[in-house]
Amino acid sequence: MPKMRRKNLLALLFAAFFGLSFASSSALVRIVFDGDTVQLQTGEKVRYLGIDTPEMGDVPEFMAEEARQLNRRMVAGKRVRLEFDRESEDRHGRKLAYVFLENGDMVNILLLQKGLAHILAPGPDLKYFSLFLENQRKAMKEGVGIWSREDARDPVFGNTRSFIFHRPECDRGKETSKRNRKFFSNRISAFWEAYHPCRICKP
Repeated sequence: MPKMRRKNLLALLFAAFFGLSFASSSALVRIVFDGDTVQLQTGEKVRYLGIDTPEMGDVPEFMAEEARQLNRRMVAGKRVRLEFDRESEDRHGRKLAYVFLENGDMVNILLLQKGLAHILAPGPDLKYFSLFLENQRKAMKEGVGIWSREDARDPVFGNTRSFIFHRPECDRGKETSKRNRKFFSNRISAFWEAYHPCRICKP
């Protein structure tokens, strides 16, 4: 078994053993919409918790199709285990879950390992944050997936409360209190610290 996978499994078992896991359920995946959203046989939609994959949209973002295809290969038509954290539903009514394959691998982590997702702001869901960050940083070092493209060198700043980073001229970002601002020399530095980009200014 590869060293990283063994380490991930041990961390997941550690969380379960010490009672850190929340409610869970088993379900069959019917439709895969993109890299981080699926529909169950019951009709319920599930958004993968703690990660964000490139958007499909009218013009798919870089690596969006690759993320969707990998997700489809892993879960389409298969039974998965959904594990929930403090937040169990988003504002769109979708379930928020860590998604596990029958062999125990977590899909959220596999997408991070392939560089086909980045971490979303920790928020109240912190159970696997350290594990997510470790796997994201490894993918960044290896330059795989979304990390394979030469990145912009422009400086950005992040909000230490929301973990969102902005362009210097972003009106939404300017609302951030000065004491809550953290400056980065570029996007990669912000991603390294688990910040994610503003959906308005799209740095």
